[in-house]
Amino acid sequence: MTTTDDLLPEGLADNLPAQSALLTHAMRAALGAMDAHGYDRVSPPLIEFEKSLGSRMDGLQTRAMFRFVDPASLRTLALRSDITPQIGRIAATALADSPRPLRLCYAGEVARIAADQLDPVRQRLQVGAELIGADSVAAASEVVLTAIEALKAVGIEQISVDFTLPDLVTTLASGPFPLEEDQADAVRRELDSKDAGGLKAVGGEAFLPLIHAAGPFDEALAKLRAIDAGGALASRIEGLEQVAAAIGDRARMTLDPTERHGFEYQSWFGFTLYAGNARGALGRGGTYLIRGTDEPATGFSIYLGQALPLLPAGEPRAMLYLPLGHDRQAAARLRSEGWRTLAALSDDEDPRTLGCTHRLAAGAATPL
Repeated sequence: MTTTDDLLPEGLADNLPAQSALLTHAMRAALGAMDAHGYDRVSPPLIEFEKSLGSRMDGLQTRAMFRFVDPASLRTLALRSDITPQIGRIAATALADSPRPLRLCYAGEVARIAADQLDPVRQRLQVGAELIGADSVAAASEVVLTAIEALKAVGIEQISVDFTLPDLVTTLASGPFPLEEDQADAVRRELDSKDAGGLKAVGGEAFLPLIHAAGPFDEALAKLRAIDAGGALASRIEGLEQVAAAIGDRARMTLDPTERHGFEYQSWFGFTLYAGNARGALGRGGTYLIRGTDEPATGFSIYLGQALPLLPAGEPRAMLYLPLGHDRQAAARLRSEGWRTLAALSDDEDPRTLGCTHRLAAGAATPL
């Protein structure tokens, strides 16, 4: 019997056995791909002091996190909404003396107080990698390629990478298209909504061509180069070209240089991962600075729940039924060979109803 007390809060859901098995397999495969490229796994805690979580990355809002008072220290704690700041803390403290560049990967649950219109989910399984101590085209290329390989290891094909330049307005406003800071903020808002009329109203006419500099990578980059008559974006454009060359035909590439959603703390380079018919983005990444040390880093995060509809189901696993009084040594041997076993609890069980495909008989697995 289900009552209203059994309903889950908005934006939260159970993963039942089939979904949990898919997500677990996907997480292991993604972490295996990162490990193969030299990324060592770390596992930060679910909860930290609010001040620590909010002080490592620009643009990270602790008001989007669940917060409460620690009865031991009487300080405010926060439930993480993003693991990346925790990796920054680890790099700046416990691994401060480790050789650079430092390669770390992670997997864990994150939660946030409220969903947004583009992503209604409030709890997510986040996996990712961070390359710390390097802010170069080579680092950006490695991170994007590792993200693509992680998705392919999970079983996802038809991957698309959408590039952006998170500091585009800042760079142009301090150079060829000068703006005051408050005016630059207004221009960013209007570019976010792709509102040509609003852009004119706030004095951002010079930025109008940027609205149309989006689409397939080569075409959009050519438009962006034509807009950048003063050469303020030359190094960024060259960097994007080199990253795209490294990716080659591994993924479809697009460019939306003014996209800022999800890039609250990225600096010169950002990218969003899409695939197939998945609703919304599968993940994001880019370059940033770890506040407190100002150490550069490049990384990515993938949200495997978003990828769940794309994950290959695979073949159903065989299950070996162990009748009452079965040979325990034989059962242990078969488990060591990879069999799943289910031990009988009574004589009136139906192995097939319980999902079993085989029965232990004479020390061997016999099909039912």
